[in-house]
Amino acid sequence: MKNKKIKIVGILAAIFSCANMAATPPPDDLLQDAGSWAQVVAEGSLKVVDPSLEKARVWVEGQSRWDDNWNHWYQGLARAAVGYSLSDRATIWAGYTWVPTQNVGKSSKSQQDVWPGFRYVMPTSIGTLSFRTMIETNFIPGNGDQVRVRPRQMIRLMHPLQFEPRLSLITWDEFFIRVNSTPAGGQSGFDQNRAFAGLGWAFNKNVRAEGGYLNQYLDDNTHTNNTMHHLIMGSLFVNF
Repeated sequence: MKNKKIKIVGILAAIFSCANMAATPPPDDLLQDAGSWAQVVAEGSLKVVDPSLEKARVWVEGQSRWDDNWNHWYQGLARAAVGYSLSDRATIWAGYTWVPTQNVGKSSKSQQDVWPGFRYVMPTSIGTLSFRTMIETNFIPGNGDQVRVRPRQMIRLMHPLQFEPRLSLITWDEFFIRVNSTPAGGQSGFDQNRAFAGLGWAFNKNVRAEGGYLNQYLDDNTHTNNTMHHLIMGSLFVNF
């Protein structure tokens, strides 16, 4: 039991050490803000439409985001994707994302993304590890005919608690890289990092809620100014 606890602490420490290393700017560069994100995600097999489509999958997602210390709604997100299960652990995806944004003091704009994705789920002795890779092609207003390519990588751990299996410790980290420089998409290099820690509750095998703290560190277009958002994040996941 002691060794198992040591392994858990070690993995969590490694994840968040990487997050902190990526997301700690010089103090004089850092702007800070607070807000919240809410999301609903539904995913399932298309066998509900036709049994022959058992390995085909669909993913739909909606998000709403607030900043300026909860005084301002600034962004939404609508995502849809189709996928194919290569195995019970690996899935490939192709999707589309629409991101309307209205930052404080600026006019509203909408970004559109198309992307391939890959997810691998790995059960372990301490919980379920999952790895999600997405390679976004970002269509950004003001970029003309140029598009920004932005890979993003997530590593996530869900550890069920022994005293109540329906309750889980959730932690994940996701980082974003700009492959190319574009007028509106910024200079190539590091884009942002997101680190989350919280709890999840499984109502049943198909419905799960999660809540906790999300730290989002953003680099600006010229890599000269940095912003850190301290966010309360709530999520509802529905599987079918």
